[in-house]
Amino acid sequence: MEPSFDRKRAALFVLAGALVAGTLDITYACVFWGIKAGVPALRIFQSVARGLLGPAAFQGGAATAALGLFLHYFIATTMSVTYYFAAREWAPLRRHPLASGAAYGLLLYVVMNYVVLPLSAAGSGSPDRLWIALSIVVHMFLIGVPIAFFATRATGTLPPSGLAQET
Repeated sequence: MEPSFDRKRAALFVLAGALVAGTLDITYACVFWGIKAGVPALRIFQSVARGLLGPAAFQGGAATAALGLFLHYFIATTMSVTYYFAAREWAPLRRHPLASGAAYGLLLYVVMNYVVLPLSAAGSGSPDRLWIALSIVVHMFLIGVPIAFFATRATGTLPPSGLAQET
């Protein structure tokens, strides 16, 4: 197999991991806040842009919502690329994608909520306890695990069944 094909294959898997994780995450946010408080998806996307623009994000209509959605997937892609490069160098991440992905998701939750958000123009996340508890689970299993499985596939070491190396 040509090296350029391997790079393209790896890039597609890493991007697929970002797309799946990002979509599951933003869907969770839209469903949770839609049910709990009647918040429309547009406002959820704007809340992501708030990290860059501050409160003005809520005055920008569809433009700031689009920016928020772009930023959301950019962050998911960064998370996926980071895991991929780590997994290329550290075999346990490839051998145990379920456990490693869940741990990575937990790490992502901590970094996003205790480093990134406080340093952003948003300042902090929601204090809602149910949101926090579910967000930890979502980060572990709907963000970290898909990223780990796709990144492991990108390295060429995960069998198609995915779980065979977990046992």
